[in-house]
Amino acid sequence: MNIENYREYCIKKPGTTEEFPFDQNTLVFKVMGKMFALSSLSSWEQGEPRINLKCNPEEAVQLRADYPQSILPGFHMNKTHWNTVVLNGELTPKHLTQFIDSSYDLIVKGLSKKLKDELKTRE
Repeated sequence: MNIENYREYCIKKPGTTEEFPFDQNTLVFKVMGKMFALSSLSSWEQGEPRINLKCNPEEAVQLRADYPQSILPGFHMNKTHWNTVVLNGELTPKHLTQFIDSSYDLIVKGLSKKLKDELKTRE
């Protein structure tokens, strides 16, 4: 997956915006104002792409054990709830889309009823 594919996949999800809330290097995707994916543009430029994604805590630990070279505790994030996914060729594009979907779904699940109702109108 290249950065264009990553961006296209994320931005097509209902209620998603792309922002640079921290600096001009950190691309953040939010659903209804809540982060579900972020990545340093410079890591892609340097040939070491990484994506931070939200994850169920138990699943996060298991994924880190299953893919110790590709899935790490979330860099600069709450390491209980976030993983850094390293795009080093070990994971398939299907893995990546599943991890992005899972992160998005976790955020949507935690939204208030009002925001969930508003999101339904954007689908």
